[in-house]
Amino acid sequence: MSASGGSRAIVAALGANLAIAASKFVAFAFSGSSSMLAEGVHSLADSGNQALLLVGGKKAQREATPQHPFGYGRERYIYAFLVSIVLFSVGGMFAIYEGYEKIKHPHAIEHWYWPVGVLVFAIIAEGFSFRTAIKESNELRGTLSWSQFIRRAKAPELPVVLLEDFGALIGLVLALGGVGLALLTGDGVWDGVGTVCIGVLLVLIALVLAGETKSLLLGESAGLDDVRKIEAAVVDGHTVTGLIHMRTLHLGPEELLVAAKIAVQHDDSAAQVATAINAAEARIREAVPIARVIYLEPDIYSAAEAAKGPDREATPGGPAQPPADH
Repeated sequence: MSASGGSRAIVAALGANLAIAASKFVAFAFSGSSSMLAEGVHSLADSGNQALLLVGGKKAQREATPQHPFGYGRERYIYAFLVSIVLFSVGGMFAIYEGYEKIKHPHAIEHWYWPVGVLVFAIIAEGFSFRTAIKESNELRGTLSWSQFIRRAKAPELPVVLLEDFGALIGLVLALGGVGLALLTGDGVWDGVGTVCIGVLLVLIALVLAGETKSLLLGESAGLDDVRKIEAAVVDGHTVTGLIHMRTLHLGPEELLVAAKIAVQHDDSAAQVATAINAAEARIREAVPIARVIYLEPDIYSAAEAAKGPDREATPGGPAQPPADH
């Protein structure tokens, strides 16, 4: 997932949310609608989240240092995780609290045309932002479904923006429903009910984001397609006769670590093995360009030793397994 594509979607969402947040707070000031207040805080939280994603993307571009020899690519994962925390606490929990208070102490909505007008404007603006995120995502999604794309994406920005914009559109519809019912019935409780529904929606989205970004922070392997490409690129059939085991790890969205033990001929010289390793690294980088950190350990393959089963001490984590469908 390209940083440029993610940045375009983030900037589009940031501009839309800032304008929407301002309009919602104005509507709240004139109408007293708790749904408008919750939606205003939601848009403000979304704006802060998009700013966090931009900061994370900038920090991730720093060069590696002796203290951080593998670079700062995971900064993007850290800031995406912070987004889920902000969305849960500032957006979701605040909306639930505000809705609960409005249900306990309902009051009529004044100047109904303010919240209705702002909500219609917000739906249009969020729709444009969501359209941008969908367009950028479609360039990378391929044949994956939307749920698979969100689960498998190694770069967090577009999934975060997609879920935020989707949640914002549903939240606006809920707010419009709550305000509409409050106006039709003259009972402000419906405005509070709509606000609570918005809060529950934001909490659920925040939990999904937290789960996905936590997995990225813990360290995910390469996708199945990339693993297959690397496995095919390692073996040349001459000096490198097989792949004994391999581990892959994303150091960042666009940087992959590959560590493997490869089988070589028992009578090859050190020079031949070194040449074969260099050639294998070149083939891996050609097949999977994001494989930037590669460690290959030569060994003599033994069918008898392999038949004994995995040695968990010699091979941390046991035998190599295909990446999970994540």
